[in-house]
Amino acid sequence: MTMHAVGTREQWLEQRLELLAAEKELTRRSDELARQRQALPWVRVEKTYRFETGAGSVTLAELFRGRSQLLIYHFMFGPDYAAGCPTCSTIADGFDGFATHLAHHDVMLMAVSRAPFAKIEAYRRRMGWTFPWASSFGSDFNADFNISFTEQQQRDGGIAYNYRQEPPASQIPFQMGREAGDASPPVQNAVMSGTDVSTYLRERPGMSAFVLEDGVVYHTYSTFARGLDGLWGMYQWLDRAPRGRNEAGMWWRRRDEYGNG
Repeated sequence: MTMHAVGTREQWLEQRLELLAAEKELTRRSDELARQRQALPWVRVEKTYRFETGAGSVTLAELFRGRSQLLIYHFMFGPDYAAGCPTCSTIADGFDGFATHLAHHDVMLMAVSRAPFAKIEAYRRRMGWTFPWASSFGSDFNADFNISFTEQQQRDGGIAYNYRQEPPASQIPFQMGREAGDASPPVQNAVMSGTDVSTYLRERPGMSAFVLEDGVVYHTYSTFARGLDGLWGMYQWLDRAPRGRNEAGMWWRRRDEYGNG
């Protein structure tokens, strides 16, 4: 017997219309937030960054590939990972389809990770992806855009992520050597990435936007953590399912790890 409210079609329609008003307000607010993002001041990128790609070593400007706008997904795949982060992998599963549409609308979508390019290419082949993915190995790019950190920063409380300062690692429970069977996402993701929790957490997820104008690259926007929710297509569907996200710990896997069930 269901424990959820059950009613008539008339009752459903009455409440659905109330919800519709709230959804429309959220849509209008979302449109306003998009305008505020686009109104942020542009910051000139002064440093020269180099990336390894299938076309060899390229600059940040060359990542645009002839477009005037560049969206970078900061994919958690550190040099010491055995595989890319499974959470980033679920997000990236949606990239191939809309990357084509973005490219025809003057927007280049690119993933960037610190793993060496050979590791990235092997993992991309495993996952069957085709979207552009560059390695920032040996570059300051990840550190400068606040998504990769050193062991010393982690130990001493020098990590500033998602626009706030984090406490030292010793004060964060899930960084204190829990067993692999722990249900918390950082522990499970670390195990699934083939590394320990501390090493795993020295990389962070995020996305950054850039524009190229008159030969100059400008940084225009970055978001991190739950700011990425809107890019995670799976959750947009789950939020409209009868039981929503229905989560008790980390349930997702890489799409080639679910088996036949």
